[in-house]
Amino acid sequence: MNNHLLRETAAVALSLLDLTDLTDDCTDQRIEVLCARAQTPFGNSAAICIWPRFVAHARGILGAGHPVRIATVVNFPGGDMEIADVAAETREAIADGADEIDLVIPYHALIAGNEKAVTDMVKAVRAECVAPVILKTILETGELKEPALIRRASELAIDAGADFIKTSTGKVAVNATLEAADIMLRTIRERGRNVGFKAAGGIGSVSDAALYLRLAETIMAPDWPMPSTFRFGASRVLDDILAVLNGGPSSSASAGY
Repeated sequence: MNNHLLRETAAVALSLLDLTDLTDDCTDQRIEVLCARAQTPFGNSAAICIWPRFVAHARGILGAGHPVRIATVVNFPGGDMEIADVAAETREAIADGADEIDLVIPYHALIAGNEKAVTDMVKAVRAECVAPVILKTILETGELKEPALIRRASELAIDAGADFIKTSTGKVAVNATLEAADIMLRTIRERGRNVGFKAAGGIGSVSDAALYLRLAETIMAPDWPMPSTFRFGASRVLDDILAVLNGGPSSSASAGY
């Protein structure tokens, strides 16, 4: 990739980035750093993605209507909570100022053959996410493994009202892959609804990001990736984006959360 195209890709990736801190030892101080890092000299990331307990603190820093959106996770990371508890977690996060909810579907139940568990969970959380709140559903594709199951999870989430389908929590052995992304993007296209895609976990460089962008442009349309339809969930990739935008090369090393 030539330098001009690399910098162009870096700028796009920045605008699509959900800058993430879902580490177990996260603190208020790290949220303050994350909010600052999301606002760069080259533009803002699309969102920050944080634990629910930090949403109110982040909203206090960013203020109402800030262009950097606040995303948080529910039913995270295992996907095994009761629907009522996840709905309550969602309500509290939205009350605290969350703009976007990233919901882990009950993927263990789906692996066991219980499709209704996925539909019921997504519909219940969808009911809490009144516009303009966005609902992203995390499929945990690395655990689903089978292409047919990844496709079915995508279909169920889309049909139950998800605004985005997302690959991964970043908390398992296999996170975002181009193979899973291909299946998910093709399912979005086939379903015919205005649904976005988010790749999360394992994307550590602009070069990595370019592969996902190229795939989405091939399957959907050249101008399809934008913040309303495409996101990257990552923590370390911002360093590579800024290095490229400052005139340096893209790292070839991938890094996850």
